[in-house]
Amino acid sequence: MKRVFLATENFWKKFYALSPSQKELVRSAWLKFRLNPFDPALGTHKIRTLSSKVGFPVYSVVLEKDLRALFYIEAEKVVTFEIGTHEVYR
Repeated sequence: MKRVFLATENFWKKFYALSPSQKELVRSAWLKFRLNPFDPALGTHKIRTLSSKVGFPVYSVVLEKDLRALFYIEAEKVVTFEIGTHEVYR
């Protein structure tokens, strides 16, 4: 299955607010993410509480100690919608 990767306006707004080193880290992780969002090196895991709230599976990618990117999968679309600290889980 060919996946289509999308990012929301909210994601981009928060991405551009990151430090230059964090942006570079995200860009590096993005290369792995596009090949396989569940690559073990990304530490991808389901956020159960948030998934329960929204009614569909939401996943987190670990970018650094306290920097996460959240995404969900809808058919062939992989939508990244949030980036930030653990606060994004709320």
